[in-house]
Amino acid sequence: MTEGKTPGSCLCGAVQFEISGGFDAFFLCHCSRCRKNSGSAHGANLFATGATIDWLSGKEMVARFRLPETRHERSFCSRCGSALPVEQMDGALLVVPAGSLDGSVAIRPTAHICCASRAEWDVDLIDVPHIDGLPS
Repeated sequence: MTEGKTPGSCLCGAVQFEISGGFDAFFLCHCSRCRKNSGSAHGANLFATGATIDWLSGKEMVARFRLPETRHERSFCSRCGSALPVEQMDGALLVVPAGSLDGSVAIRPTAHICCASRAEWDVDLIDVPHIDGLPS
């Protein structure tokens, strides 16, 4: 990893990128839209107003979807479907799915947000057994 830069890619490796600069916030969003995007309990996205993205390869593979009449937008690899960074507000805001990063980030999650929309099964998960690999 280059100093001050965080690498990232999609699952199939067709899209590779590098983020320059730091992140302002890291939110775990439980709204129904983020749950649909992630297929999980929440979306995990980093937000930056001063960072930039350099698409190293596969920029032509990046597809975008914006939910009509909302600000909800996402980018993804058109080959494997992996979530990818998206520039919003005419480039003033960079939203980076945490799982798309290949390097570590210096910021811990800032907050769980939209908890009123949390899935009914997403409670007391600390009590669920932890398994280091696949279940047998």
